[in-house]
This record gives sequence, C-alpha cells and structure tokens, in this order.
Amino acid sequence: MTTPDHASGWANPPRPTELAHRLLEGVLKPGDHAIDATCGNGHDTLFLARQVGAAGRVLAFDVQAAAIGSARHLVEEYGVGSQVSFVLESHARLAEHTAPGACAAVMFNLGYLPGADREVITRSEETLPALAAATVALRPGGWLCVVCYPGHRGGDDEAAEVERWMEGLTPSGWRVARYGMLGTRKPAPFLLVAVKPG
Repeated sequence: MTTPDHASGWANPPRPTELAHRLLEGVLKPGDHAIDATCGNGHDTLFLARQVGAAGRVLAFDVQAAAIGSARHLVEEYGVGSQVSFVLESHARLAEHTAPGACAAVMFNLGYLPGADREVITRSEETLPALAAATVALRPGGWLCVVCYPGHRGGDDEAAEVERWMEGLTPSGWRVARYGMLGTRKPAPFLLVAVKPG
C-alpha cells in the first residue's frame, strides 16, 4: 500500500500543507497528543496519527459529517484509526475537548472541503476563538500551524484576520512566521506558524 506523497526533496517550493507536515515531522514524537482542528478529507489527521504513533492521540474536528466520514475511512485504511477521536463540531469548541498544555501541535487548514459545497467555509468568528483555545491547549514549545486560503469568497477576510491575530502573539514571546508563494496570478494559500514560548 502506498502512502500519501511526502517527498524527501522538492523540485519546486512546497505547498503550504506539505511544508506544515515537514516542519511538524521534527516536532511530533510517539506518544504525543495533537489536534486537527479542520479534518476535511483527513490528510492532516492521517499525518498527525502516523507521527504520534499507537501510544499517541489525535483529536480531529469538523462540522461536516461527510468530512468526518472521509477522514475516518482514510485513517482506518492506513491502520491508525485507533488513536484518532473525531468530533462533529466546530473547532470553536476545541477548549471543551482538551486539557491545557496537553498538545504538541494543533493544525488548521482553513477554507472549504474540497469537492463539497463551497458555501460551507471556515469563518473568522469561529476560527479566532478556536485559535485562542489552541494556544491554551498547546504545551510550552508546542506548534500552531494554520494554512490560510485567501482566494475564495470569505477567504480573504479570514486570512487577513488570522494573520493579524497571529502577529498579536509575538509580544507574549511566541515565534511567528509566514510562508507563501510570491507573484502568483491570484492570491495563493499561505502557512502561518507559531511556536509557544517554553
């Protein structure tokens, strides 16, 4: 059985989702806890589950039952379903499902579910409280990774608000970075990363 594409090198700059995975490969260890705040079709969920191993735990959120079903099928196909718990709720309720300081990493992949209704999108009024909850859930040295998609209706505003919110972490000692393509014909997705001070 082949696994999703994780090349050891790139001919071109990596997509934001690929880069997030590459960065977290050096962070997550077997036995860690992690959160996929927007599980979508399950690719981030699968990545997290494989990184934390059988002794670890992954909590995966989505508001769409189709997304949960797709993600569950994927992790079961690759034999890592036992360490994943799915939550059919908004990521805005993340704080209700995890203890402070329990997680090594939290991932967000904003926007809409590929192949589904593009009117069902993440929105900043739910994403910003979820990000705040994620900062509490992370342990010292934990990583917050957010892929933003400014190229769809509603995505521009959400991406801008999330970026401003992430910049606001820096006075508290968080290390924050932005990665994305330049010179594209339409707004390109970009990755925001924040590391909690230890």
